[in-house]
Amino acid sequence: MPSAPVEENSWNGRIALQIDGQASQSFSAMFELRGTAQAGGLVLLSPFGNRIAQLDWKDGHAQLVSGQDTRTSDSLDTLLQEVTGTRIPVAALFSWLKGTQASATGWQADLTGIADGRLTARRDDPQPTATLRIALTP
Repeated sequence: MPSAPVEENSWNGRIALQIDGQASQSFSAMFELRGTAQAGGLVLLSPFGNRIAQLDWKDGHAQLVSGQDTRTSDSLDTLLQEVTGTRIPVAALFSWLKGTQASATGWQADLTGIADGRLTARRDDPQPTATLRIALTP
C-alpha cells in the first residue's frame, strides 16, 4: 500500500531553546515546519497539542497568530523572536535540517546527529548564549 507523499521541505518534532544569562529562560514546543526561508510556515504546539503560535511568511512579509493576537512584520526573525525569546537563524535552520552546514552569525550547528533526526546549534555571540535543540519525529 503506497504511503501518502510527504512534502519535501516539511519537518515536525520537538524544539527546545535554552537562553543563558542572568534571567535564564527556556522555550520548548512541538513544531511543524514547512516551506523554505523565503516562503513557509511554522506551527508551535504545546505538549498537549494546543496551538501556541502560527507563523506564515512569503515575499518578505510575515504574520504571527498567537491566541487572539495577530501581528505582521517584514521580518520573520523579529516575529519568531517574540515567540521564542531570542533570534533564531531561520535561513540557516532550513539548511541544517537538510543536513547542510550553513553559516549564521554567532551560531555553530552540530549536524552529527541529523541522520537520527537530532540537531543542536549554539549561539555564543551576541550574549547571552543560547542553545537550540531539535528532535525530529520519524
